[in-house]
Amino acid sequence: MMLINRDGQVFVGQRIDNVLEAWQMPQGGIDPGEDAQAAAVRELWEETGVTADKVTLIAEAPEDFCYDLPPEMIGKVWKGKYRGQRQRWFLFRFDGEDSDIHIDTPHPEFRAWRWAAPADLPQLIVPFKAQLYRDVLAAFAPHLPGGGATPR
Repeated sequence: MMLINRDGQVFVGQRIDNVLEAWQMPQGGIDPGEDAQAAAVRELWEETGVTADKVTLIAEAPEDFCYDLPPEMIGKVWKGKYRGQRQRWFLFRFDGEDSDIHIDTPHPEFRAWRWAAPADLPQLIVPFKAQLYRDVLAAFAPHLPGGGATPR
């Protein structure tokens, strides 16, 4: 999910299980029988400590987005079960204060977090997800400052 603050900046975190300098937006799975939007709110809370009363849904991407793992990672991540991911994206406005963000959750996913300009997202993420982030930016462009413009 994309979480945008009052200044038009997007929440990004550095994964706790990776030493790369890459920054990513929160993401997570949908439990069996769970509504996708409810899953997004739950995952946001699990990864950032941000509660449902601190966010407002702005938009849902009109389609799912997919990415493939690079060949060298296939068979090494996700216990070798998957070659990529299909993702459904939601854009939420963060209505809280920075002090409402707590990445030290019971099962932490991030070791650090910050706000970033939307246009910077494709350069912050691991390279194989850069196109995915460009696609997400394009989907949410009408709701982002400057249309979320990013060079290709």
